Amino acid sequence: MGLLDILLGRTKPVVADLDRLFALPSAAVTLEAAAGFTPTGQGAVCFATVEGAAFEQSHREVQALLDADTDRDGPPVELRQDDYGYSWLVSRRAPDQLSALVNDLHAVNSQMEVNGFGPQLLCSLSGFEVPSGRRLALVYLYKRGTFYPFAPLPDGTQRRDNALELQVRSALSGDLRIEQDLSRWFPVWGAPGL
Repeated sequence: MGLLDILLGRTKPVVADLDRLFALPSAAVTLEAAAGFTPTGQGAVCFATVEGAAFEQSHREVQALLDADTDRDGPPVELRQDDYGYSWLVSRRAPDQLSALVNDLHAVNSQMEVNGFGPQLLCSLSGFEVPSGRRLALVYLYKRGTFYPFAPLPDGTQRRDNALELQVRSALSGDLRIEQDLSRWFPVWGAPGL
């Protein structure tokens, strides 16, 4: 960063550190102890949809890579599009296989990055729930290299449980790099994997 950048207030964008995803299993232990949430075994990577043969080829490579895992039970990796036009690559594992799910999320992000589609990556999420059915997602912002909790209210409205999100932020501040700018805690309504 040069002197002109400093004078004009420009900053370099934060480089995504995908290895931070590997902190999720230890954060899950803390989350269960602090708030009773356990992994659902579902996770997803969100990216801006791109048209073209190169992107389709990249998507097929990622899906084939994850589906080739011989330890995978249940449904294969699935590509879904949400109501806002974003694409989600959804992975499902057994709830006790959070490490394998994190490997899936890391592999998707890495493969998209290697194939030149890093700028299209938006976020990754891992789902958690309590026995009563309340759900929560830990969302990794690709372009910021940070996490934040997203807790929709269980009443079906598009409202969030802000108190729970702040409780989770406090509980996980020692385990994950939490996004400090609350305006970047974007809602991911209807996100697959949540």
